[in-house]
Amino acid sequence: MDEFIEAAIAEAKQGKQEGGIPIGSVLVKDNKIIGRGHNKRVQEGDPVTHAEIDCLRNAGRIGSFKGTTLYSTLMPCYLCAGAVVQFGIKKVIAGESRTFPGAKEFMVSHGVEVIDLNLDECEHMMREFIETNPQLWNEDIGE
Repeated sequence: MDEFIEAAIAEAKQGKQEGGIPIGSVLVKDNKIIGRGHNKRVQEGDPVTHAEIDCLRNAGRIGSFKGTTLYSTLMPCYLCAGAVVQFGIKKVIAGESRTFPGAKEFMVSHGVEVIDLNLDECEHMMREFIETNPQLWNEDIGE
């Protein structure tokens, strides 16, 4: 497992420790993390503070997202995939998509390379959360 997905997993664990949804993300450019974040919908009472959005906010204005890679512990949803496409991020690496398929096809259709690592650790973290917090999870995915 590479250091960047490990950093995203650490973000997800931090979110869970804060009482939130365990999804984490990092943005990488030139082999360095330039932004990191985790889902803070519960903590901040903000419906759009998904992990990837928090990560992009924390990266700040970087001018161009050319050459960046977004790592996320879970396949990005349409909200986050829209941000990926909008900012021209051309590569997304997801920890897993078995618990939530996300918007992979949408990103691919817009020229984004999407790699699904299918990591058991990421899947286990989400399955455990979904089983113990089904109402909160359904709220997060708009069901």
